[in-house]
Amino acid sequence: MQPLTCWLKFLNITGLANNLMHVISTQAELDAFCAEASKKPFICVDTEFMRESTFYSILCLIQVATDTDEAIIDPLAKGIDLAPFNAILLDENIIKVLHAARQDMEIFYELCKAVPKNVFDTQIAAMALGYGDSVGYGALVKGRLDINLDKGARFTDWSRRPLSDKQLSYALADVTHLRDFYPSMVKELESKNRLDWVKEEMTPQMDERLYTFEPEAAWERLKIRNPRKPYLAALKAAAAWREREAINKNIPRRRVLKDDALYDLAQQKPKDLEALAKLRGIPRGFEKSRSAKALVEAINAAIANADDYAPRIPKAKHMPPNLGPTIEMLKTLLRLRTEYVDVAPRMVANNGDIEQLAAFGAKADVAALKGWRKKIFGDDALKMLDGKIALSLEGREVVAKDIK
Repeated sequence: MQPLTCWLKFLNITGLANNLMHVISTQAELDAFCAEASKKPFICVDTEFMRESTFYSILCLIQVATDTDEAIIDPLAKGIDLAPFNAILLDENIIKVLHAARQDMEIFYELCKAVPKNVFDTQIAAMALGYGDSVGYGALVKGRLDINLDKGARFTDWSRRPLSDKQLSYALADVTHLRDFYPSMVKELESKNRLDWVKEEMTPQMDERLYTFEPEAAWERLKIRNPRKPYLAALKAAAAWREREAINKNIPRRRVLKDDALYDLAQQKPKDLEALAKLRGIPRGFEKSRSAKALVEAINAAIANADDYAPRIPKAKHMPPNLGPTIEMLKTLLRLRTEYVDVAPRMVANNGDIEQLAAFGAKADVAALKGWRKKIFGDDALKMLDGKIALSLEGREVVAKDIK
């Protein structure tokens, strides 16, 4: 089979714009592209989707680019089966290159019923190369390729057909530029011995639990404002009820009930529909619905079985008083040390890590005291806490000095 080129003219079968870029809308085209892509060492991937009015994302476009080819897959095309593309996502031998991968990974999990394998997130890689925390794609393209992206089509309704040449070009640029700077980014990471940093940072993103919607675990997305079992049981039950309603109706959670309403339910624990109607966060008339009855019953059952049903929340460690100045000094030291090696501070230690270090020193269970992070920052953080490092001004520059 002859390799496909990226400048095949697309027949306007699905209503997408007729242009020179390769837009895949038939099974034969998809099979052929994926057959070639499966031989490649990497494939850059991005998606366009809609989620404003649904629980599950509506996948509208998949943009793909290998080292020799590029295309837009139309997942809304009639009769198209994405199985060949899904096989690439699950192939451990092919690196999937994405930027800020979390939302795309959620969509791909729904497609494959599994987490994609061998994913490389260029946003995380950029942190390891000193581009700062959570750098955007446009800023990274500017920094790596000195190209300013056109953002004119950013707010497109990607579910509509036809899409214009401008819209499709905008979408495809999300992977063609990625393809152009990915190899040099990997080479730079290798030269600085930081490729393993990126792989380590990617590990949490590969956890299947991030991409599943288990109603009984929905409470984990909420803030715990009260550690008592009746409150926790009611909050868990209300969150689980909302999750099921949102999934069954395929609407956003906020369209069922907002988070503040869940907190009110957990605090007030309404025993009947009359009590439910009096809660501030409950929409007027909601108590008359069949769903309202199920909600109240779920909360009452949870409270009655609170000892077993309430989630187990680890007891918060007692924090010493007056940690503020220590925390600020550690943050300054973190900035100094990460600027010196040109890596984003958050990749070494987040705010929670800093607070734990300030409170518990060497006993803190944080990543900053392990591996490469310890060498960059953790060792010096402990020395500062022991009074062996001081911050001072030299001119207008803050420096850290050892105290002998």
